[in-house]
Amino acid sequence: MLRFTRDHEWLRMDGDIATVGITPFAQEKLGDLVFVELPSVGARFDTGAVAATVESVKAAADVYAPVAGEVTAVNEGLAEQPGLVNAEPTGNGWLFKMKLADPAEVDGLLDEKAYDALTSAA
Repeated sequence: MLRFTRDHEWLRMDGDIATVGITPFAQEKLGDLVFVELPSVGARFDTGAVAATVESVKAAADVYAPVAGEVTAVNEGLAEQPGLVNAEPTGNGWLFKMKLADPAEVDGLLDEKAYDALTSAA
């Protein structure tokens, strides 16, 4: 099950590891991505800290850590194929994985219905 932030990041839990990416809504607004700057494995982020950057032909945008934790993996394939984020934003276009400092923090994120309501108002 996906959870979402108001800043258009998603996360999917697998045990205490969260896979993080940008939502289909966000990638559609940005347009075709041409560059993705990922965090370093081992980097620690507080909730809401800038963790990555994505750049499109239109604009650059920060990607925020949806929860606090430590980066355990990054999607190395995005260096060569940043367009994967556009093609599969909630699949192979994931950005990074992180071990959560507090798994209960996920409960404060939006579910799909709440996120759909947020984006339909945009």
